[in-house]
Amino acid sequence: MTTATTIQEAGDDAYRETARRGAPMAVIHEVARTRRAATEHRKGDGRAAALFLAPWFVGLVLITAFPLLASLYLSFTDYSLLRAPGWVGIENYTAMFSDPRFFQALKVTFTYVIVSVPLQLVAALGLALVLDKGLKGLAFYRSIYYLPSLLGASVAIAILWRQVFGADGLINQVLAFFGIEGQGWVSHPDYALGTLIVLNVWTFGAPMVIFLAGLRQVPTMYYEAAAIDGAGRLRQFRNITVPLLTPIIFFNLVLQLIGAFQTFTQAYIVSGGTGGPVDSTLFYTLYLYEKGFGSFEMGYASAMAWFLLLIIAGMTAVNFVASKYWVFYDD
Repeated sequence: MTTATTIQEAGDDAYRETARRGAPMAVIHEVARTRRAATEHRKGDGRAAALFLAPWFVGLVLITAFPLLASLYLSFTDYSLLRAPGWVGIENYTAMFSDPRFFQALKVTFTYVIVSVPLQLVAALGLALVLDKGLKGLAFYRSIYYLPSLLGASVAIAILWRQVFGADGLINQVLAFFGIEGQGWVSHPDYALGTLIVLNVWTFGAPMVIFLAGLRQVPTMYYEAAAIDGAGRLRQFRNITVPLLTPIIFFNLVLQLIGAFQTFTQAYIVSGGTGGPVDSTLFYTLYLYEKGFGSFEMGYASAMAWFLLLIIAGMTAVNFVASKYWVFYDD
C-alpha cells in the first residue's frame, strides 16, 4: 500500500470521526484540507508514473505489438512488398508443408539446436566449476571468457570463422604441421554445419557466468557433511552440485534453446547467404529471410515466422512441463 493511499484512508477515517463527534468546524475543515491534499498527492504520483511509462508503452505498441499483429495478418495474404497484400487464407501455411526446402531448414535447425545447446551448457558448467575454485584474477578470466558471448553473433566473428575453417585457414595449417591434409570445412556438406555448432559452443560465456553465480549460492555445509561421510568429489558433484543447480540449468536451457532457434548471422555469413553447400547450413531463419527479402514472398515468410513462434513456444512449454520431474527447488 502506498503512502498516499495510507494518508487518504487515514484522512477519511479522521474526517468521519470528527464529524460524528460534532467537532468544531475549524477542525473539520482542517481534516478536509488534509484529505484533499492526500488525494492531490496520489493523483500527482499517478501522472508522474504515466509520464515515465509513456515511452515504454509507445514502444510496445509501435515496435512490438503492431508489427506482430501485422505479420499475423500478412501470413494469410499474398504480399510481395511491391503491391498491396491479397487475402489467400491458409494457403501460405499449406504451401510450407509441400516445400522440401522448408523441411530441410527444419532438419538443419533442429540438428543444430539438439547438438549445440547441450554441448554449450556442458562447456559452460565445466568452466564455471574451474573458475569457482578460488582462481586468482577471477574477475579478469570471467570477463575474458564472457567475450565470446558478446562477439559470437557478430558479422566480424562469422567472417573470421569462415576464414579459420576455410581451405587455407588456421585449422588446416595446424593439421598440415602434423602431416594431415585438410579440406575446406565450410564448403563441405558433411562438415559445414559442424563448424557452426562449434561456433555456438564457443559462445558459452553468458551461461557460464550464470552457472558461476549459482555455484556461489550452494552452501558449503553440504560439501563438508558429504566429505565427512566419505563422499568423493565426483559423488559430491552428482548428488549435491547438480541437484542444487537444476534451476540454473533449466534457466540456461530455456534461454539457449530460444536463442539457437533464432540463429541467423553465422549461417548467413559462413554460407554466403545461400545456406550451402547443398543446403547443409540452411537454417530456418535463413530460409525465412530468403523467402521474404530474396523472393519477396513476404506472406510466406510471415507464415514461417509464426510457425517458428509456435515451435519455440511448444519447446518452451515442454521444458516447463518436464521441469517438475528433474528441477529441484530448495525451498
